[in-house]
Amino acid sequence: MIRREQDGRRTPAACVRAIAAGGVVSLLMLLTVQTAQAHHSFAVFDHTRTLTVKGTVTTFQWTNPHGFLELDVPQADGTVKHFTIELTSINMMTRTGWRSNMIKAGDLVKATVAPLLSGQAGGLGLDIILPDGRKLEVPVPGINTFKRTPEKE
Repeated sequence: MIRREQDGRRTPAACVRAIAAGGVVSLLMLLTVQTAQAHHSFAVFDHTRTLTVKGTVTTFQWTNPHGFLELDVPQADGTVKHFTIELTSINMMTRTGWRSNMIKAGDLVKATVAPLLSGQAGGLGLDIILPDGRKLEVPVPGINTFKRTPEKE
């Protein structure tokens, strides 16, 4: 209950409580925005170089909050390395022409990725070349912050 003076105005204590409550709500909103922005950070990916991998699709995950492309990539020594490529949201991908049935297990694709800084086999997908030769750009926010490096054969 808000305490009021006889003329209908709020008491000074009621005003202080209202201001404090507004401050708490503002702080919670600010923390929520920072958490949402942190989720979409690309800090784990190398912005200074790209890596091109050619491999066989094992899984194409059309899921929220991000799609994923899993590839088995043959290595020069005859072994196979499994790569996990993170994509952007399927909403963004759909708006740029991607569809859930465009890539299937067994497809041979070529992907340009910003590799993980950890050195693990994976990265952020920047573009994918499909078996039919079509090149699909991945709609990565701030894609211009990733420096493209020449492809190594």
